[in-house]
Amino acid sequence: MSLLDHAISAAVSAPVEPLPLALIQEVRQLVGSNQRDMMAVLEEKSAERMALTASQFMHRLGKTLHYPVLDMEGLYRLAPSFSLLSFPDALQRNCLVAHDGDTLVCVLADPFDLALQTWLETRIGQALSWQLSHKTDLAAYFAVHEDSLRAIDGALHMGSGEQSVRLAVEDLSLSSIAEDTSPVVKLVNSTIYDAMKIGASDIHLEATPAGLQVKYRIDGVLAHIASVPGMDMVEQVVSRIKVMAELDIAERRIPQDGRFKLSIKGQEIDYRVSVMPSIVSEDVVIRILDKRTLTDQIKGLRLDLLGFEPATLAEIRQLAAKPYGMLLVTGPTGSGKTTTMYAALSEINNGQDKIITIEDPVEYQLPGVLQIPVNEKKGLNFARGLRSILRHDPDKILVGEIRDPETAQIAIQSALTGHLVLTSVHANNVFDVLGRFLHMGVDTYSFVSALNGIMAQRLVRLICPECSVPHEPEQEELAASGIDAEQARHMQFRRGKGCGHCRGTGYKGRHAIGEVLNLSDELRELIIARAPIRTIKEAARANGTRFLREAALDLMAAGKTTLEEINRVTFVAQ
Repeated sequence: MSLLDHAISAAVSAPVEPLPLALIQEVRQLVGSNQRDMMAVLEEKSAERMALTASQFMHRLGKTLHYPVLDMEGLYRLAPSFSLLSFPDALQRNCLVAHDGDTLVCVLADPFDLALQTWLETRIGQALSWQLSHKTDLAAYFAVHEDSLRAIDGALHMGSGEQSVRLAVEDLSLSSIAEDTSPVVKLVNSTIYDAMKIGASDIHLEATPAGLQVKYRIDGVLAHIASVPGMDMVEQVVSRIKVMAELDIAERRIPQDGRFKLSIKGQEIDYRVSVMPSIVSEDVVIRILDKRTLTDQIKGLRLDLLGFEPATLAEIRQLAAKPYGMLLVTGPTGSGKTTTMYAALSEINNGQDKIITIEDPVEYQLPGVLQIPVNEKKGLNFARGLRSILRHDPDKILVGEIRDPETAQIAIQSALTGHLVLTSVHANNVFDVLGRFLHMGVDTYSFVSALNGIMAQRLVRLICPECSVPHEPEQEELAASGIDAEQARHMQFRRGKGCGHCRGTGYKGRHAIGEVLNLSDELRELIIARAPIRTIKEAARANGTRFLREAALDLMAAGKTTLEEINRVTFVAQ
């Protein structure tokens, strides 16, 4: 253990000192009769004079008042009793009644609010054990339960005979279903609204024999939100979403894709729907395409804001600045490919070139760029659109995705005839892209002649800065991750223990990592000769290519992400 680790361990194990009584008396005199401000002013003065964090302040206050203090982990160990204190009351008054084993506890954010304690004792009518938790931790705890409770709010009233279920979100404005008060509609509405509020990218509605499972994809990871019992609810929810997406509600044996649009807080938001048959019923995935938010993010967006390493950033800029040729960006769905391509376009968009994009769908809106959405129903696919674009005198072209040999061939010809083509393809790394194109049947010589470079990228979750703590991984975990003892000595292992800032996950935000294959003459010759991938990799490394795994390890070694996260995102080389 290092000296720093010893110091941290000693600090954690040191006895907690109470807050100075003089400070409490001073604040009490300062706020006077307005005791509602007591807690906020006391925390502010404690931070100002003693540099206490929120956690340190709460533990010292708890020591002073002889109240146990709960962090996020402690809150999650409780079993909330919303039957004794309803969720709206708990949320409004920032307190929680829960069971801790056989003990009924009440968790407060403000122990100086005596009127609240009196109200609770009268309302509950049972003996309570008082405990404290910081207001941000309670808010995060309520946010997790709010998602579940709001999502199942309509379902819980299905059998009660109520015709109208109160929707907790006052600002919700769903233009297509504003007049409908059906519990099923309320369930769908609240699920969509909560996903928007949390910042989820996808909503997964999974059918099980027990009922409906609601999950959100947040920062690239699925999180379970709620369970709705009953197969009848599954069928009704799927049918409702099919109606919204204009799909065939009678067809349950084949996959269906559709779209719908809703207005939330006066802003129109597009949703892409995929319905898939299963052995139980049907699963639904709703992709959220908030163009307004994405467009706000893209304004002023540059490659250096995405977090790439300086060497990787320089290579991407060099490839994007070439007058012609093809730059391929690869990675799984949700890895930030479109953002990277648009950041590159934003940097080279000087107003002197004609820039045209064709996408499915158009996710960002850029000024001065002609953007064409794919419309399969009208016969406008990538291949046909790309042919038309070439007759529109473009200088630079962005093709959202290459899915078939025809689109690949046209994109290659475009790059060979004096256009800069930015496009994406689904593959695991820069070397798998080569195999994807060659298996499409394109001419190898034309492909490598047109190709300037390939970039593969991933998004890695970052450790929450508010609850980051040192972590010592097990030797077995290090060995399975391909890290030896010598490497481990130079790495800073950390993890997030979970707090209100990160909603108890330990992660907050994401960081892009990438690998760039800049094609040299030697690499072109190896690809044309169909050399083994191992040989191409060795030549690429000699040419300066740094692989995704190395970039991920560097990010972890700097203490910005966890070993578990980089193993989830990148492949451990054997």
